[in-house]
Amino acid sequence: MEERSDMDAPPSREIEGIDLDLLEAWMDDQGLPPGRIERVERLTGGTQNVLLRFERGRHAYVLRRPPLHKRANSDETMRREARVLAALAGSDVPHPGLVAACPDEALMGASFYLMEPVEGFNATRGLPALHAGDPAIRRGMGFAMVEGIASLAALDPRAIGLEGLGRPEGYLERQVSRWRHQLEGYAELEGYPGPEIPGVERVADWLEANRPPDEEPGLLHGDYHIANVLFSYTGPSLAAIVDWELATVGDPLLDLGALVAGWPDDDGRSALGSVNGVIEGLPRAAELVAHYGERSARSLDAIDWYVVLACYRLGIILEGTHARACSGRADRQVGDLLHATTVALFERALGRI
Repeated sequence: MEERSDMDAPPSREIEGIDLDLLEAWMDDQGLPPGRIERVERLTGGTQNVLLRFERGRHAYVLRRPPLHKRANSDETMRREARVLAALAGSDVPHPGLVAACPDEALMGASFYLMEPVEGFNATRGLPALHAGDPAIRRGMGFAMVEGIASLAALDPRAIGLEGLGRPEGYLERQVSRWRHQLEGYAELEGYPGPEIPGVERVADWLEANRPPDEEPGLLHGDYHIANVLFSYTGPSLAAIVDWELATVGDPLLDLGALVAGWPDDDGRSALGSVNGVIEGLPRAAELVAHYGERSARSLDAIDWYVVLACYRLGIILEGTHARACSGRADRQVGDLLHATTVALFERALGRI
């Protein structure tokens, strides 16, 4: 019998942990338009999850799944995202439309979902000529981000089928201990030297001592900053808010705190990178807070607390990638970059306490 060499074998149809043959069969089961998957393109922008854009049956799709080296809760976050996107259908909140979801990780080793492509751009990678040439549009982009989370906070989670998504009772009271515990858990990763984060305990103590009273629970995105939105090509409005893996029911003012935490300060510096080097003429952070106040009845008296909490929790989340990079489970260059971002976030937090 003649042996078959590797050169004779059919080409692999597995891309970034996605078996395209299995995906086609699953899409058939979902009643989606048939055909062969083609024009597959890896989308960049995130540091964690896998995003693939492809076409099938004259329709375009974007597939989202956890990273190849999954975290313990990666599949659950995919299921959460899909549930939230399904609930947002028909709302005023700009979001990618959900097409179908596979909650069972058994099919391809991870849960995943399909969404509609969004006609929009990530402002941290540059601006189209329309936006680059019009200061009023650039200023309006900042206010559009505020309007996105104000619309989200105005939704009734129960009315759109998200009851039980989170535990709103005692939400603020749990925050410091929840993220401190996560930071301590990184010590289990071999090769991680520990959190070299100046001020981490001081910030935690201040948050515990100055916690505001609980507000009416609402829906929040959980990771709201300028890299997690896509803007319309035709003006300052949002085309979609993306990356919903931390969405929950809790205190929506944390989204506003997160927006301010990553926003350029008055001299143009941002804890999340040189955003103001890409977009000049954004509103000041104080203007964002005032704009939110015009669209919400929530008290903004303790906004500094929410900004500091946002720095604390996002810094610890990003430090997780650094810890995984130290153990060989994530790109080391990315891990080092995000550790530097964590340090910058804590410096910003210390400046507000």
